[in-house]
Amino acid sequence: MPAVALRALTPYLVTAGIGWIMYRRIRRSFGRQPWQPRRTFLRLVLMVLLLAMLVTAAVFLPGVAVGIAGGLAGGLVLGAFALRHTRVEWHDGNPTYVPNPWFGGILTLLLIGRLAWRWSHGAFADGAAATAATAQQASPLTMAFAGALVGYYLLLNSGLLWRMRQLHAAAG
Repeated sequence: MPAVALRALTPYLVTAGIGWIMYRRIRRSFGRQPWQPRRTFLRLVLMVLLLAMLVTAAVFLPGVAVGIAGGLAGGLVLGAFALRHTRVEWHDGNPTYVPNPWFGGILTLLLIGRLAWRWSHGAFADGAAATAATAQQASPLTMAFAGALVGYYLLLNSGLLWRMRQLHAAAG
């Protein structure tokens, strides 16, 4: 494919990719989910890496530390409530969990709302120039959302690992 055609398709491919990621994220918030310990452990490792990046950003980027701390605290609280309302059970001989759809839905709506807000204010309109300018002035609100997502998934995934071990111990 010629480079010019690929450049013309890039916005559509990126939009489709973001749409696919959002679909997969939303799908995991509803109904019985099969327990996949490797995937959960991988998510947990990824969240720890993202937490390290957020802490680095809090140290080196001016004005975002309070947003990150507040987001992390809020995400941990939401994750604790979500874990408390997540059922773990055996279904057809396999361990499963049933997440409460409200918690994942709330985070999904917040993320989509924040992306829509940024998009409506032209954050994604000017390509590389806008990206360079945005990188120089990180938004505390965006960093708070990032912190909330990391805190939520850190607590939820580590709690699911713990609760599934309890489920296995009770059955064995």
